[in-house]
Amino acid sequence: MALSLKCRSVICCRVTPSQKAEVTNAVKQATGQITLGIGDGANDVAMIRAANVGVGISGREGLQAVYSADYAIGQFRFLARLLLVHGSWNLSRVCKLILYSFYKNIVLYVIELWFATVTAFSGQAGFERWSLSLYNLLFTAAPPMMLGLFDRACSAEMLLDNPELYSEQWGAVFNVRLFWFWIGSAIWHSLVLFWLTYFTFRHETLWENGKSDGGGFCFANILFTYVVVRRKFL
Repeated sequence: MALSLKCRSVICCRVTPSQKAEVTNAVKQATGQITLGIGDGANDVAMIRAANVGVGISGREGLQAVYSADYAIGQFRFLARLLLVHGSWNLSRVCKLILYSFYKNIVLYVIELWFATVTAFSGQAGFERWSLSLYNLLFTAAPPMMLGLFDRACSAEMLLDNPELYSEQWGAVFNVRLFWFWIGSAIWHSLVLFWLTYFTFRHETLWENGKSDGGGFCFANILFTYVVVRRKFL
């Protein structure tokens, strides 16, 4: 195994399907790295399933490999584009989507904590329950969807011409420092949104005629609108 890991390529000749899986498992245990298995026939199924990521090629030997794989491609030459382009885009999109999901929910629900400080911790909810229920389902559904479908840090041509970009982005798009930066930003934005709104409307004079129809319900909906609009233009 030590000798094999020093080689650029290793050929295992005349091995059985179970032995292919054993080789894959041995590499996983020895290196602790993510392995990829690719094949086009039924004899590759065990290896594909043993690998962390399985890629099946729909060829002349049937679709057994495709049915057992995580991803399917038509020809082997598509593997580079699958990994370097779509793999890179997907990694960036998923990481940004996770961070954004944490961010937008922390902004909303930490505001409830600030609201409790001005209601003597009575347990009264700051937002109306339908607003809370539809926050992720309707009001802030578009930005994560657009981010997860269309975000592209680099063009496909650039990623194919510079394969090293794939490995370089692993520690750049998601790390501990970046995670806590988003968490800190969410708490800071919740502070600004709540207290700015609170001190603006604390005297309950909301309209030009001097009336303050709505009370706490009106204040909560104005604040909720600010939260949603802020998420749209982040």
